[in-house]
Amino acid sequence: MLEVTDLHAYYGKSHVLQGVNLTVGDNQVVRLLGRNGVGRSTTTKAIMGMVRVAGSVRFKGREISGLPPYEIARCGIGIVPESRNIFPTLTVYENLLIGMKSKNQKGRWSVDATFDLFPNLKERARTAAGVLSGGEQQMLSICRTLMGDPDLVMVDEPTEGLAPQLVEQVGVLLEKIAAQGVAILLVEQKLQIALRISHQVLVMGHGRIVFSGTPKDLLAQESVRREWLEV
Repeated sequence: MLEVTDLHAYYGKSHVLQGVNLTVGDNQVVRLLGRNGVGRSTTTKAIMGMVRVAGSVRFKGREISGLPPYEIARCGIGIVPESRNIFPTLTVYENLLIGMKSKNQKGRWSVDATFDLFPNLKERARTAAGVLSGGEQQMLSICRTLMGDPDLVMVDEPTEGLAPQLVEQVGVLLEKIAAQGVAILLVEQKLQIALRISHQVLVMGHGRIVFSGTPKDLLAQESVRREWLEV
């Protein structure tokens, strides 16, 4: 579904991504690991057309590198940023409507379908999003992205700053999304949650992928975890 080849990304003169190669197959959950500052979030932004890049990004056989973000979204890629980027003065319901590609779309996700995923949002449907808890805002951000009916969702640090109970809820939510046939590229620090729901694990270091394998492969590679993941 997604093929990234020799991807380079830049912030001004800073060369952040230095030849990233990765693939995400249909219905796959791929986890992108690495220490802070190695380029994980930049990878998602580069795929989404939000930073200056060189290299190839192909989605469902089409080259999308160089397209503006709104066109990439229309191709079927959604992104849930670490900052969540909800609209605080709008209600939960209004935030969800903003995520739709069109008023007449007929996809796998509707407002009611997202409420089924996370019933707390249904209870707060008429509440301003800005007064939601951090966990509820994260759920809203994920559900709003689903309203665009993406085939691939990139989720950046969804459990950052959340209480353990909410971390588990996010993990369950991602499992339910994957069960609906949506591929997921997950940037996540918490190893246990990510390994539980991932088909493939990538480890990033110094702006490139330094390990690729199954969760079982990573658990067997103590040297990789020690060099690239442990603090």
